[in-house]
Amino acid sequence: MSGPIAGGLAEGLAAPGAEPLFPPRLRGEKAAGQRPMARAVAQAAIGTDPGLVVWDFDGTRLEAAIVLAPEEPLESAMAAVFAAALGLGDALGALAPPEVALHYDWPAGLRVNGARCGGLEAVASTADAAAEPDWLVVGLALPFLPAREGEPGSTPGETSLAEEGCAEIGPVALLESWSRHMLVWLNKLEAGGFGALHEHWRARAWRLGELLEDGPEAGGLFMGLDERGGLLVKHGEATRLRPLSAMLEAGR
Repeated sequence: MSGPIAGGLAEGLAAPGAEPLFPPRLRGEKAAGQRPMARAVAQAAIGTDPGLVVWDFDGTRLEAAIVLAPEEPLESAMAAVFAAALGLGDALGALAPPEVALHYDWPAGLRVNGARCGGLEAVASTADAAAEPDWLVVGLALPFLPAREGEPGSTPGETSLAEEGCAEIGPVALLESWSRHMLVWLNKLEAGGFGALHEHWRARAWRLGELLEDGPEAGGLFMGLDERGGLLVKHGEATRLRPLSAMLEAGR
């Protein structure tokens, strides 16, 4: 890898004019009427330098995306998704109340106190796992408030930060913290490969050693990850591998 919130609950979360400060090697751009992921992909496709972080906060949901320039095959480069997830976990761990439990859903989901709470996505210039992509964009979406009207808990299995006791976290503070922690993990990935991230992700893996309840591998036993972050699932006597690149949406 080369160099590397509305209503009473959200009062004060989106201060007018608030702009995040990013660490060296990263630079920010507020999305202008676009989803940050779409904007970042468009910028990557025309050759922007890596390290661009496009972001937006609509009063309920924070979205951000970072442009990366891998120097390795896509299947290995996809480990950047884990660096972004670990950075998000560290950022929330630093800002959320200590009793809040954080877990990772493979490949890129986040759970807060056991319920789904946003996650990550990825787009690359190629879908060929063996090819070196020109660019890779990793995006983040995190709900600060419930997406639909109604009482908290009206969407079973899904949650928001405010519903889980994190209403005091501001989007700018979280974005800044995520970018710093993510950069640390990207540096570790660059220096030590996926092995430098594996155990840290595994320590917060959701349903590790248990039967998976949904998704393409539902009913299988979650055994762990392979050396590139692929999902190892046991069905009966057979163990199957679902590669991390399966989450990828080919760039258009």
